[in-house]
Parts: sequence; structure tokens; C-alpha cells
Amino acid sequence: MDHKAHIQQELSSLLKEGPENEEALCEVAELFKVFGDTTRIRIICLLFQQEECVCDIARKLSMTQSAISHQLRILKQARLVSARREGKTIFYALADHHIGTIFCQALEHISE
Repeated sequence: MDHKAHIQQELSSLLKEGPENEEALCEVAELFKVFGDTTRIRIICLLFQQEECVCDIARKLSMTQSAISHQLRILKQARLVSARREGKTIFYALADHHIGTIFCQALEHISE
């Protein structure tokens, strides 16, 4: 089965009635809401390059550490970023390769 057929099959199964499918659709909608904020998109773009701590993200985006921490908390809850502690500093990175796929598809879509 090719990739497009697989996606069509997955989407068709989601459209069937049932609480588990409704929950999955809500989760997809919530994920897209997370991508709907420019600051979070800017943070994700920085994290494509390398992992960063809050203070460096805040400096690079000319924002307060508090504002960045708030956005990172949302990204972490959505499982888009992961965190690792090194001493007192927490470094954030993209959680997995799927985020890159989503971004590439979005950029490809808007450039057409």
C-alpha cells in the first residue's frame, strides 16, 4: 500500500462513528491549535537547529523567559518538545522526526 492510500485509509477509519474516533479527531484538532501560534512556531524553528535552554530561546526571540516557558509548557504537553536536565539548566529539543514532516508538508503546501 502506498503512502497516500495508507493516509486515506486512516482518515476513512477516523470518520466512522464512535467515541474513540471522536477522541482522535479532537486530539488532531488540538495539535493544529498548538501550531496556530507564531511564537510556538518560532520556538520550533529554533529547535530544528539545536536544543536550547529557555534563556537562550528568550534572548534569540527577544522575549521574556516567562513567556517562553509558558509556550514550552504547551509544546511539551502536546508532546512536540522534550526536555532534559543538565545541572540546573533544562534543555529543550524537538520530540521526534514527525514534527519535521509536518513542517515540511506545511511549507510545501503554502509555497504551491
